[in-house]
Amino acid sequence: MKRLLTFALLLVLGVAALAQSKTNKKDMAAVKEVEALERQRFEAQVKKDYAFLEKVFADDLVYTHSNGKQNGKPDYIQSIRDGKSVYDKIDVEALNVRAYNDGKAAVVNGTITITQPNKPDGTPNIAHLKYVVVQVKDAKKGWQVVLWQSQKQPEAKS
Repeated sequence: MKRLLTFALLLVLGVAALAQSKTNKKDMAAVKEVEALERQRFEAQVKKDYAFLEKVFADDLVYTHSNGKQNGKPDYIQSIRDGKSVYDKIDVEALNVRAYNDGKAAVVNGTITITQPNKPDGTPNIAHLKYVVVQVKDAKKGWQVVLWQSQKQPEAKS
């Protein structure tokens, strides 16, 4: 009887480990996909690749800028078209992706430096931001950014 219980316990532990292994593989694949997409999205924002932005932003996107202003998907993309949101360069300093729900959801946090056109007095216009992004994988549309939240970081003292 002890042998049978031991065997049953080992079997249950083995099945649980196998299930965890599959989940980890899905989550690990999602981490790689989302990290690549984050970098592509930043590039698309700089290059004004509206087709890419339309594809990766969810219809119910909530985009909260570092100044607290919020946009939905149409308003945010229009702000890039109108020159209200202008990005000369976006440098990724840190990027951390955590996947959940068998690779169907991801939370991203990181630090970026955004270079925008110079201020009216000619001084550089650079913003250091910490941010959080939530992405959800839609069965038909692929990864969708549903939430962006950023916060300006203090300028480094020289």
